[in-house]
Amino acid sequence: MPRRKGAPEVNAGSMADIAFLLLIFFLVTTTIETDAGLDRMLPPIEPPDTDVVIKQKNIFTVNINKNGQLLADEALMDIKDLRKAAMEFLDNGGDGSCDFCKGKRDASSSDNPSKAIISLKNDRETKYATYITVQNELVGAYNDLRNREAQRLYNRDFVQMESEYLNPETPSSVRDELKDKVKRIQELFPQKLSEAETSTSN
Repeated sequence: MPRRKGAPEVNAGSMADIAFLLLIFFLVTTTIETDAGLDRMLPPIEPPDTDVVIKQKNIFTVNINKNGQLLADEALMDIKDLRKAAMEFLDNGGDGSCDFCKGKRDASSSDNPSKAIISLKNDRETKYATYITVQNELVGAYNDLRNREAQRLYNRDFVQMESEYLNPETPSSVRDELKDKVKRIQELFPQKLSEAETSTSN
């Protein structure tokens, strides 16, 4: 009786190489999602030469409770009205030193855009979506005013100028030209948006 042959052996010597190549392929072609987060730059830690006294009228306080209700300058307000109210505060020019402000020049409101501060405080149980919406409205108030001045001075939108300036692919000659313009607009309406420590509702 003839002897039966066993099953042919599979040469597994190159399997490790194939697995290694597949691993490299997936590492190179896979994109990893990154969280954008909030664009905030903390000021440098420098002790002030003198004690800075901030007048209460130069602070626009915004409080969000755990139910998503908004209290702006001690008055209930809808989120859709927040941007307009913030712009009126920033653009007030109460002390008359701002020659580009178009506000009411109310003596009981902010003196000057350089002195105006927006203070945001939220409850620990505030919904994240509400918090982000309020943030967007407040930053939008600054951007709208900056856009207005950029149009007046350079016939361009500030947001577009800033994004072009911050884009690393923008030629250095163009970035150098935009640097002074962007800085000038930022100095007209400096973004002074502070966040107070969160509180817990009882």
